[in-house]
Amino acid sequence: MAVRVVSRRSVRPPSRPRELIPLTTWDVSFLSADYIQKGLLYAPPPFSTTDRLLDHLEAALAEALAAYYPVAGRFVTEPRPGGCCSVSIDCDGQGVDLLHAVADGVAIADAIPPDADVPTGLVQSLFPLDGAVNHDGHHLPLFVVQVTDLADGVFVGFAYNHALSDGTALWGFLNVWAGIARARLLDPHSEAFSFQPPLLQRWSPGGGDLVLPFPDLESAGLIERLPPPPLRERMLHFSPESLAALKERARQELLAAGDAAGAAAVTRFQALASLVWRCVTRARRLPPEQPTVCRAAINNRARLRPQLPQEYFGNTIYAIAAGAVTAGELLERGHGWAAAAVGRAVAAHTDADIRARVAAWMAKPVVYNLRFFDATGVMMGSSPRFDMYGCDLGWGPPVAARSGRANKSDGKASLYPGRDGGIDAELVLTPEHMEHLEEDHEFWAAVTPDKAPCAPAAEGKI
Repeated sequence: MAVRVVSRRSVRPPSRPRELIPLTTWDVSFLSADYIQKGLLYAPPPFSTTDRLLDHLEAALAEALAAYYPVAGRFVTEPRPGGCCSVSIDCDGQGVDLLHAVADGVAIADAIPPDADVPTGLVQSLFPLDGAVNHDGHHLPLFVVQVTDLADGVFVGFAYNHALSDGTALWGFLNVWAGIARARLLDPHSEAFSFQPPLLQRWSPGGGDLVLPFPDLESAGLIERLPPPPLRERMLHFSPESLAALKERARQELLAAGDAAGAAAVTRFQALASLVWRCVTRARRLPPEQPTVCRAAINNRARLRPQLPQEYFGNTIYAIAAGAVTAGELLERGHGWAAAAVGRAVAAHTDADIRARVAAWMAKPVVYNLRFFDATGVMMGSSPRFDMYGCDLGWGPPVAARSGRANKSDGKASLYPGRDGGIDAELVLTPEHMEHLEEDHEFWAAVTPDKAPCAPAAEGKI
């Protein structure tokens, strides 16, 4: 079941004056990480030929790039006095790539089997720029789309440079592109799709241009290309009812322990993070004295004072950590305690904490890669708040969302919105740990049996 790329188009925004946008501490810290790889599965589109589909997507994408023109740029590193450097987005309309691929003999059920391991070899072939790190944005496009024909649908895979922005900004951009495409297809003579324009001016608490204390990141040994370890992946569905039960169980345990404040504050996310943290710890068979931690990606926008607008286009995320606890203590203290520990970490992430972390980074710059994910903890990434299923390109919303191989490590759980209002968790573990997890009755009692995505063909052709 081979996937073949058969054509490539370069898509550029309308011409505008060249502009350099300096990267901030938050942006630079991602330069050694992989490109973001996310993708959406659609029903067969209502176009008589693939060229007409690509023309439709290209025209809408070019229009979206008029507002999001940094996406069509490249990175540039410039020397600064004293052996220093700075990194910026060179916004000169270099363009993004739109690829067309064909997956011979591949159906939706092959790529997205329900209640089974993700077929990683097949799925990673649905994404472009596999193995690229964000620093490669000096010569590679910052955004590449691969449209792959399946036997009974189409998969649209994205590779997006994480040093350009975080997931909040990415899904804002993708929804604008989809909105423009939808408006063009449903009523070509209607008014243009309206949206809140992105805030492109970069900001960080330190202010001013960021000057790094070395000639460039590669010579400083900060850009690494780490081979992915052998992993297994499962896409797990948690229905609204299952999440409510997890939350109520945590609440009752906290009330029984006399923690009324923790019980009142517990959320669905905290309850799900507790389940993943404790059950993965148990599956790893860690020694009781082994420390373990639960980390989670968190959006800084609403936590800063003054707040950054949701339309801020750039990176402004950190990983928070529930205080380290031994594996034995974590399993003994139970579900409610772990949920409350995650909640305390969220509550402690304040404006003062964010500014202190920026100051610490300025004193000692670091960039993230898979070595920052330890093999005894878990990392909760992505967000069920991202409007993935709002990306209707004109013939209906996507029927499933998936990701490529990028940025995955043992203990990574990426959260997606569920189609029914629940949450889907893409869990990655070593084969041994996944095998042990499959024997965990507490974990699987909370997982909701999933259904194969339904992708009915559109009526008529354009």
